[in-house]
Amino acid sequence: MHEFSMAIEVINLAQREAEKNSASAIQEITIEVGDLSGVEADAFGSALELLVKDSILENATISIIRTSGKGKCNTCNLEFEMNHRMAVCPQCKCFPSKISGGDEFRVVSLVVD
Repeated sequence: MHEFSMAIEVINLAQREAEKNSASAIQEITIEVGDLSGVEADAFGSALELLVKDSILENATISIIRTSGKGKCNTCNLEFEMNHRMAVCPQCKCFPSKISGGDEFRVVSLVVD
């Protein structure tokens, strides 16, 4: 379960940012997890919830924003939502030529105290 190690990395990143800004605490962190990122958002959230005890994020408000995958069909030019990488165009059943969203995993914002 790589979500556990990713949660550790998010905590480490928050700690480094707090130190850079001479902050004693983090009030809020927002993390974006795309449906096509390879990260299971619920498992990541659970891992983060377990690991924040005694960390800089222990009392922080943690928001996980899930983003849908988006694809563009090369055949009919339709843009459509994808919930997995093997999704096909709902109109012509072809695979998308371009994935334009949903593969992100990033810390969007961090509010320090």
